Amino acid sequence: MTALGVIHLYLTFFTNRFSSTNVRMIEEMKTASPILTQEITMWKAWIGFNGSHSSGVMFIGLLNFYLALRYFTVLQSDHFFFLFTILTIGFYVWLAKAYWFTIPFTGLSVALICFIVSYILIIVSK
Repeated sequence: MTALGVIHLYLTFFTNRFSSTNVRMIEEMKTASPILTQEITMWKAWIGFNGSHSSGVMFIGLLNFYLALRYFTVLQSDHFFFLFTILTIGFYVWLAKAYWFTIPFTGLSVALICFIVSYILIIVSK
């Protein structure tokens, strides 16, 4: 998951890969504001969403890696964190299927399967 987040962050801030092929729409996004507030434009909201989305995915991946590496016994004994992570990744999988494209859907599905299998193995090994 962390790798997907890093790639997404890079594509957001260092390429135009998340830009539209419709230049007119980009210009309109740069001048239009959401109903919520006039303080931002839809373009800034779009870039901000992609940046925060990237950091969230990286956080989940790195936090889980760190906890598994340093505090595996806590993960084995407390089901909340595992279940919360599985639900969160499951939500990302749903988003990817409903609103995104094949690469994030596939990567997140693999991550979800790995977490579910890990969780089952922890339960069975007790």
